[in-house]
Amino acid sequence: MRSEGGGAIVFGGASGLGEATARRLAADGATVVIADRAGDRARVLAAEIGGRGAEANVLDEEAVAAAVADAATATRGLRICVNCAGIGPPGKLVGRDGVANPLGDFRSIIEVNLIGTINTLRLAAAAMLGNDPDEEGERGVCINTASVAAFDGQVGQVAYSASKAGIAGMTLPLARELAGRGVRVATIAPGLFDTPLLASLPQDVKDSLAAAVPFPPRLGRPSEYADLVAAIVGNPMLNGETIRLDGSIRMAPR
Repeated sequence: MRSEGGGAIVFGGASGLGEATARRLAADGATVVIADRAGDRARVLAAEIGGRGAEANVLDEEAVAAAVADAATATRGLRICVNCAGIGPPGKLVGRDGVANPLGDFRSIIEVNLIGTINTLRLAAAAMLGNDPDEEGERGVCINTASVAAFDGQVGQVAYSASKAGIAGMTLPLARELAGRGVRVATIAPGLFDTPLLASLPQDVKDSLAAAVPFPPRLGRPSEYADLVAAIVGNPMLNGETIRLDGSIRMAPR
């Protein structure tokens, strides 16, 4: 899939992995719509890269549909959808005195991370089906964000791990569903990356996390996530796969 002249939409694109992805896709020639709950930041960043910004919660069907429709106005239609939106506050299932957290805390993580991804996927994929196929017969590619927590989640990550495992688990059946119509689906499962999610941690804690990565012994850079997005976009054989991007780390129980 060529990025040039195509529309791209990045959900959660106003910071972190999403921002790096939006910048990379724009540099590769795509017309990028940045959709984020932080609408002002999305519009500022979009202006920097020659794209368009939209305020959109991934659970808001109307806002997501409007952002997708905006991206579909590009010369070649909407060709690339990347979902980086997500939340991940820790929470144990039970504590020493019984139930640890209200059910709503778990529900919100599942809704944003998993249902939000399904919402963006269904609307973006439907828009892609109206595109003219390229020389490979391809109409678009959807890239989701899981996490290594989908496979080796830590104590306190029960809801987060479940939501990310759901994203990994739906990748193959979605790719199979859309394969006959020329739309690919792939997922990236990042490890420890230097994003706003970790920015609030003390430096000594960040250094300890970085040292746990076998190689390279550091936190991942958002630009490296964006590099993998670009590789998936450009390689039509990458389909139905969840790719770990983690420096070979396997998370300890705690």
